[in-house]
Amino acid sequence: MKTLASILLLGVVASISVTAHADGEATYNQACMACHMTGAAGAPIRGNAEHWEPRLEKDMDTLYDHAINGFQAMPPKGGQLGLSDDEVKAAVDHLLEPVL
Repeated sequence: MKTLASILLLGVVASISVTAHADGEATYNQACMACHMTGAAGAPIRGNAEHWEPRLEKDMDTLYDHAINGFQAMPPKGGQLGLSDDEVKAAVDHLLEPVL
């Protein structure tokens, strides 16, 4: 019985992990991609390590804070104020994935 419970728990954890990744990508596509794919208003482009290098020198909490509360030309939560902080953090994780 303990083995079955362990397997079920692992399945739930794996499912949550996959869902969080998918939600980050979906949120990025909805709220971030327009600027971070084109570099609009000076936004660093996803996957461009040179653009991200100075930003990555800061800690992740700072990057999350900028995404949640806005920074320079970027509005809070990419202008999608209905997003939760966790959804924005997942989008930031997706945005940074290619350069980490």
